[in-house]
Amino acid sequence: MLLDHLRLVWPQRIWLYVPGRLAFPFFCLILAVNLARPRPEALRRAALARYCGWLLAFALLSEWPYRLLVDAPDSFNVLPTLALGLLLANGVRPYSPAERLLALVALGVALTLGERLMFGTAGVLLPTAFLLALRCPRWGWLLPAGVAVVANYWPPIYVDALLGQRFALSVVFACFLAAPLGLLLLRLAPGFPVAPLRHWAYAFYPGHLLLLYGLREWLREGT
Repeated sequence: MLLDHLRLVWPQRIWLYVPGRLAFPFFCLILAVNLARPRPEALRRAALARYCGWLLAFALLSEWPYRLLVDAPDSFNVLPTLALGLLLANGVRPYSPAERLLALVALGVALTLGERLMFGTAGVLLPTAFLLALRCPRWGWLLPAGVAVVANYWPPIYVDALLGQRFALSVVFACFLAAPLGLLLLRLAPGFPVAPLRHWAYAFYPGHLLLLYGLREWLREGT
């Protein structure tokens, strides 16, 4: 994500758009893994409410920094997409009718606001695709891989990819590769302890947007 946003400070580094295509699918995979974790019912519901609450709170806090850094954005920041994706994915589990209803509401909002959501309706569907992939470890990765390609659909890039343009092909390949790469990394046990992300990670999103905006303005003033 940070690599992707660095191109907004240095537009000539457009190649950073390619590794940046991995960020959103990885976030969706994290949502799916947290939903798939077995927990007692009371703890699970409390964790879901807390998770959704943090996403929505920082979605509001991040919108202003997002609009500072991105010139004339045509969508909201990424966190509303993740919050809707969380609620939708939770609804495919065998839980209460109320949670199924919340999932349907999330889907309805995604279909209504698809053009205003970053990564569109397909982006909201991606955590669900990963959740289903976790149940089918052999070939399940194909579902989120395909959904990630659709979520990143941008006509100029995909037309150029059909014409064989290298940069565009790299973008599409990165979108497709994100899901199997994320699932592979999930199954590889590192030989060192990995510190869990705490609530500070939510603040990283608006914080780094503000820092990059300040850096870009400082560079502009110095030229």
